[in-house]
Amino acid sequence: MKAVIMYDSAYGNTKSVAEAIAAGLENSRTVPVSQFRSSDVSVGDLLVVGSPINGWRPTEAVTKALDAAGADGLAGVLAAAFDTRVKLFIHGDAAKKVSHGLQKAGATIVAQPMPFYVKGTEGPLLEGEIKRAFSWSHELAASVKALASRKGTS
Repeated sequence: MKAVIMYDSAYGNTKSVAEAIAAGLENSRTVPVSQFRSSDVSVGDLLVVGSPINGWRPTEAVTKALDAAGADGLAGVLAAAFDTRVKLFIHGDAAKKVSHGLQKAGATIVAQPMPFYVKGTEGPLLEGEIKRAFSWSHELAASVKALASRKGTS
Protein backbone atom coordinates (compact mmCIF):
# COMPACT_ATOMS: atom_id res chain seq x y z
CA MET A 1 0.00 0.00 0.00
CA LYS A 2 1.18 3.49 -0.85
CA ALA A 3 0.01 6.35 1.37
CA VAL A 4 -0.24 10.02 0.46
CA ILE A 5 -0.95 12.59 3.14
CA MET A 6 -2.26 15.73 1.46
CA TYR A 7 -2.58 18.82 3.65
CA ASP A 8 -3.07 22.54 3.77
CA SER A 9 -1.47 24.46 6.63
CA ALA A 10 -1.66 28.10 7.64
CA TYR A 11 0.74 28.11 10.62
CA GLY A 12 2.53 24.75 10.22
CA ASN A 13 0.38 22.78 12.68
CA THR A 14 -1.48 20.74 10.06
CA LYS A 15 1.80 20.10 8.25
CA SER A 16 3.33 18.79 11.49
CA VAL A 17 0.41 16.41 11.99
CA ALA A 18 0.67 15.25 8.35
CA GLU A 19 4.38 14.54 8.81
CA ALA A 20 3.71 12.56 12.01
CA ILE A 21 1.10 10.47 10.20
CA ALA A 22 3.50 9.84 7.32
CA ALA A 23 6.23 8.81 9.78
CA GLY A 24 3.94 6.06 11.07
CA LEU A 25 3.06 4.65 7.65
CA GLU A 26 5.31 2.67 5.36
CA ASN A 27 5.71 3.86 1.77
CA SER A 28 4.19 7.26 2.49
CA ARG A 29 4.79 10.88 1.62
CA THR A 30 3.29 14.24 2.43
CA VAL A 31 2.04 16.54 -0.32
CA PRO A 32 0.94 20.17 0.12
CA VAL A 33 -2.53 20.68 -1.34
CA SER A 34 -1.10 23.02 -4.00
CA GLN A 35 0.95 20.12 -5.41
CA PHE A 36 -1.67 17.36 -5.11
CA ARG A 37 -3.21 15.72 -8.18
CA SER A 38 -5.74 12.90 -7.96
CA SER A 39 -3.37 10.90 -10.17
CA ASP A 40 -0.98 10.83 -7.16
CA VAL A 41 -3.09 7.95 -5.79
CA SER A 42 -4.56 4.85 -7.38
CA VAL A 43 -6.83 1.96 -6.44
CA GLY A 44 -5.82 0.48 -3.09
CA ASP A 45 -3.71 3.46 -2.01
CA LEU A 46 -4.42 5.36 1.19
CA LEU A 47 -5.11 9.09 0.94
CA VAL A 48 -5.19 11.05 4.18
CA VAL A 49 -6.35 14.65 3.87
CA GLY A 50 -5.77 17.31 6.50
CA SER A 51 -6.94 20.88 6.84
CA PRO A 52 -7.06 23.51 9.53
CA ILE A 53 -10.53 24.72 10.34
CA ASN A 54 -11.02 27.91 8.36
CA GLY A 55 -14.33 29.68 8.91
CA TRP A 56 -15.85 26.49 10.43
CA ARG A 57 -14.84 24.38 7.39
CA PRO A 58 -11.80 23.11 5.48
CA THR A 59 -9.66 25.61 3.63
CA GLU A 60 -10.78 26.64 0.17
CA ALA A 61 -7.70 24.96 -1.33
CA VAL A 62 -8.62 21.56 0.17
CA THR A 63 -12.23 21.90 -0.94
CA LYS A 64 -11.13 22.79 -4.48
CA ALA A 65 -8.69 19.85 -4.62
CA LEU A 66 -11.43 17.41 -3.66
CA ASP A 67 -13.89 18.98 -6.10
CA ALA A 68 -11.26 18.74 -8.86
CA ALA A 69 -11.09 14.97 -8.33
CA GLY A 70 -14.63 14.73 -9.72
CA ALA A 71 -17.40 12.27 -8.89
CA ASP A 72 -15.27 9.15 -9.30
CA GLY A 73 -11.74 10.56 -9.42
CA LEU A 74 -10.83 8.75 -6.21
CA ALA A 75 -12.75 5.52 -6.86
CA GLY A 76 -10.97 2.59 -5.24
CA VAL A 77 -8.80 4.86 -3.09
CA LEU A 78 -8.94 4.32 0.68
CA ALA A 79 -9.18 7.55 2.64
CA ALA A 80 -9.30 9.33 5.97
CA ALA A 81 -9.48 12.95 7.07
CA PHE A 82 -8.18 15.07 9.92
CA ASP A 83 -8.24 18.69 10.94
CA THR A 84 -6.44 20.99 13.33
CA ARG A 85 -8.61 23.09 15.59
CA VAL A 86 -8.87 25.01 18.81
CA LYS A 87 -10.39 22.95 21.61
CA LEU A 88 -13.65 24.83 22.17
CA PHE A 89 -17.22 23.82 22.92
CA ILE A 90 -18.29 25.17 19.51
CA HIS A 91 -15.63 24.84 16.83
CA GLY A 92 -16.79 23.56 13.44
CA ASP A 93 -15.67 20.31 11.87
CA ALA A 94 -13.43 20.52 8.82
CA ALA A 95 -12.44 16.84 8.99
CA LYS A 96 -16.05 15.69 8.69
CA LYS A 97 -16.57 17.91 5.66
CA VAL A 98 -13.32 16.64 4.11
CA SER A 99 -14.49 13.07 4.72
CA HIS A 100 -17.75 13.84 2.89
CA GLY A 101 -15.74 15.38 0.03
CA LEU A 102 -13.59 12.25 -0.20
CA GLN A 103 -16.72 10.06 -0.35
CA LYS A 104 -18.24 12.31 -3.00
CA ALA A 105 -15.08 11.77 -5.08
CA GLY A 106 -15.55 8.00 -4.77
CA ALA A 107 -13.05 7.16 -2.00
CA THR A 108 -13.75 4.51 0.63
CA ILE A 109 -13.48 5.97 4.12
CA VAL A 110 -11.45 3.76 6.49
CA ALA A 111 -11.63 5.84 9.71
CA GLN A 112 -13.74 8.41 11.46
CA PRO A 113 -12.58 12.00 10.92
CA MET A 114 -9.92 12.92 13.49
CA PRO A 115 -9.38 16.28 15.19
CA PHE A 116 -5.98 17.44 16.45
CA TYR A 117 -5.88 20.39 18.80
CA VAL A 118 -3.90 23.61 18.78
CA LYS A 119 -3.43 26.28 21.41
CA GLY A 120 -5.02 29.50 20.20
CA THR A 121 -5.49 30.49 16.58
CA GLU A 122 -1.91 29.97 15.46
CA GLY A 123 -0.86 27.12 17.72
CA PRO A 124 1.35 25.43 18.63
CA LEU A 125 -0.21 21.99 18.79
CA LEU A 126 -1.21 20.94 22.29
CA GLU A 127 1.19 18.62 24.07
CA GLY A 128 0.81 15.02 22.95
CA GLU A 129 -0.89 15.74 19.61
CA ILE A 130 2.09 14.68 17.47
CA LYS A 131 2.29 11.39 19.37
CA ARG A 132 -1.46 10.95 18.92
CA ALA A 133 -1.12 11.56 15.15
CA PHE A 134 1.64 8.97 14.93
CA SER A 135 -0.56 6.47 16.82
CA TRP A 136 -3.51 7.25 14.57
CA SER A 137 -1.39 6.34 11.55
CA HIS A 138 -1.02 2.84 12.98
CA GLU A 139 -4.81 2.64 13.42
CA LEU A 140 -5.21 3.68 9.78
CA ALA A 141 -2.76 0.99 8.63
CA ALA A 142 -4.64 -1.62 10.68
CA SER A 143 -7.98 -0.52 9.18
CA VAL A 144 -6.57 -0.77 5.65
CA LYS A 145 -5.13 -4.22 6.40
CA ALA A 146 -8.43 -5.43 7.88
CA LEU A 147 -10.33 -4.14 4.86
CA ALA A 148 -7.93 -5.91 2.51
CA SER A 149 -8.33 -9.15 4.50
CA ARG A 150 -12.11 -8.97 4.25
CA LYS A 151 -11.81 -8.50 0.51
CA GLY A 152 -9.24 -11.31 0.29
CA THR A 153 -6.56 -9.04 -1.15
CA SER A 154 -4.01 -8.99 1.66
